[in-house]
Amino acid sequence: MVRKGTHKTAAKAPDIRTVAALAKVSIATVSRTINGSPAVSDRLSKRVWMAIEHLNYFPNTHARSLVSGRSRILGIIVENITNPFFPELIQSFEEIAVAHGYEILVSSSNGDAAVLTNCVRRMLERKVEGVAVLTFGQEEPVLDRLVHHNVPMVLAEFKLEDPKASTILLDYTTGIRAAVNHLVELGHQKIAFLAGPHKLHSAITRENDFRTAMGAAGLTIHKKWIIECDHTLKGGVAGYGKLHALATRPTAILCSNDMTAIGVLRAAYMEGLRVPQDLSVVGLDDIDFAEFTLPPLTTIRLSRTDLAHAAFEALRQQAEDPANPKIVREFLVSTSLVVRGSTAAPAAGAR
Repeated sequence: MVRKGTHKTAAKAPDIRTVAALAKVSIATVSRTINGSPAVSDRLSKRVWMAIEHLNYFPNTHARSLVSGRSRILGIIVENITNPFFPELIQSFEEIAVAHGYEILVSSSNGDAAVLTNCVRRMLERKVEGVAVLTFGQEEPVLDRLVHHNVPMVLAEFKLEDPKASTILLDYTTGIRAAVNHLVELGHQKIAFLAGPHKLHSAITRENDFRTAMGAAGLTIHKKWIIECDHTLKGGVAGYGKLHALATRPTAILCSNDMTAIGVLRAAYMEGLRVPQDLSVVGLDDIDFAEFTLPPLTTIRLSRTDLAHAAFEALRQQAEDPANPKIVREFLVSTSLVVRGSTAAPAAGAR
């Protein structure tokens, strides 16, 4: 026997006319409100958004973009999505963008020029209104393409002579100098540096700032104590291994990023060394995980929130007011030292 099923007819999804009727405004007013037009008063705008929320109405973003001529999509390209610094940066960027009515399109280059080129092509296909290229040294292959398509962009530590390009300058100097001075005040003189890959100009800048800070502190820089790594956990383990194999070893290691430093913590533990009693370790970035290592990592904080805000603001200005002669072309993000448990005075015999 076949039983007859009973079902209710699905309710018709609300559209812009339904919203206008509930809010007691015109369809044009609803459209202007959704698109963020300043022509709508706060009173009417509030009424429209209350109706949208009550009806659970979802505006058609594709239709909106066809009408307005704007996609309200921003792209962000990062260096390596497996490094916790970049997901944290993306999260901050997205929170700021969504709060201002934008969507974001995310891509990771993974250090591959071909992947980076595909990232840019995908963003151009989606008609992004701007791209934050935060690859810290791998942006050159895509710049011409973005410039050719007249797409606004913001670059980290890279200046481009183009009216639609902005730059975020990162002040590593302040944080690295504070880290070196902190170690010196604890009594360290034998300080090593595990650098990032030299293909990244950010890594070269950090290494140069370390050299300058060491010179300012009156300390000798040992050539063998500056080792190029790859900004990964395994890179930190490998870098520590090279230092540990030397006849004369440092009492403190400053790392170009936190992932390298966490790798050093692991390697030191496996060798039976105590941090910070036998070895002090300092990172750079202050990723969320740095607070939860054992011991908690002393590190140089590079605020993802500040970096994301600078990147968004640079693109927002270009997208919303490109003719404004007062558009800011350079943004500065500084660094600061966060002292935790991975640094202490060197053992008496190692001074």
